[in-house]
Amino acid sequence: MDLEDAIAHCLSQPHATEETPFGPEVLVYKVAGKIFALTAPGDFPATLNLKCEPGRALDLRDGYAAIRPGYHMNKRHWNTVTLDGSLPAALLRELIEHSYQLVVRGLPKKVREGL
Repeated sequence: MDLEDAIAHCLSQPHATEETPFGPEVLVYKVAGKIFALTAPGDFPATLNLKCEPGRALDLRDGYAAIRPGYHMNKRHWNTVTLDGSLPAALLRELIEHSYQLVVRGLPKKVREGL
């Protein structure tokens, strides 16, 4: 999966938006105003920062060279995924969905119900 496919999958999540709050060089994907993914499309190789349950984040980092602690993020809760073709596309899609779902679960009940 390349960056274009990953971005499309981020935007396919219900109520997902793409914003540039840090300037045009960083694309941020949010649900209800909360970040679930971000990327700097000018970087090579392309990377995607995704939220992750802390225990799973450690397991993923141990199992895949392309997954490491989140760059400029809380390293306990975020991973940086390098899109170098080494990860199965199904895994990357699942990681995007996991990040999205973690953010949605953390939203206030009233906001979740409004989605």
